[in-house]
Amino acid sequence: MALDGSEVGEAIMPFIVEIAGPLDLEVMLVRVCEPVPPTVVDSTQVLIEDPEAARIDAEEYLAPLAVELRQRGIKVTTQVRRGQPADEIVKAAHESNADLIAMTTHGRSGLGRLLFGSVAETVLRESHLPVCLMRMTEADVARRVAQKGRP
Repeated sequence: MALDGSEVGEAIMPFIVEIAGPLDLEVMLVRVCEPVPPTVVDSTQVLIEDPEAARIDAEEYLAPLAVELRQRGIKVTTQVRRGQPADEIVKAAHESNADLIAMTTHGRSGLGRLLFGSVAETVLRESHLPVCLMRMTEADVARRVAQKGRP
């Protein structure tokens, strides 16, 4: 299961619990840290990404999600990768002999998709595995939280 750190990305978790628990499936949570190019602040200062800090943040993000799944009796591993998200998601699934890639799509269309691209669309196109996509927007997540208290 690929997670991008957003509540929209996490919206796939209830679905995974529904299928992984009864089928005794192992779930791998994957978070990809996309390299950030140096940013020039002014003529004397350049901001450079700290890849180690990004990795630690990603691990700290995945840890409580893994605990939540384990508490529901689901076998889970986590993996933090660095690179282009779609490529790394497909590679992680292939390397782990996964049977399925599950993730949400932010539901962007038109100009949003043109500007930001679609990781989900690229994964769907490049993966040789089945891909389960759940379309979810921030508004959908807000409605779920209002109804249930959790996405």
